[in-house]
Amino acid sequence: MEITVQLPDDLAMYPNPARAALEAFAVEGYRSGALSAYQIRLLLGFETREELDGFLKDHEVWDHSYSVEDLEKDAVAFDRQA
Repeated sequence: MEITVQLPDDLAMYPNPARAALEAFAVEGYRSGALSAYQIRLLLGFETREELDGFLKDHEVWDHSYSVEDLEKDAVAFDRQA
């Protein structure tokens, strides 16, 4: 899907305003819980979770930090694979 956004001329003068708007959309979508980490990865074209984590850190997004529950789920999944 393609979405078109009309930007005021002063905003359009920034380097790559389309990417900036996409990143802002991704950050707010993730903060609000409307978008998952996986959806953000796809949206922004990141190949790894580490790339996404770096992006979120750069944008000071801590809302969905890796929790104890995440660790427990990962440990169970790891045990099943071993």
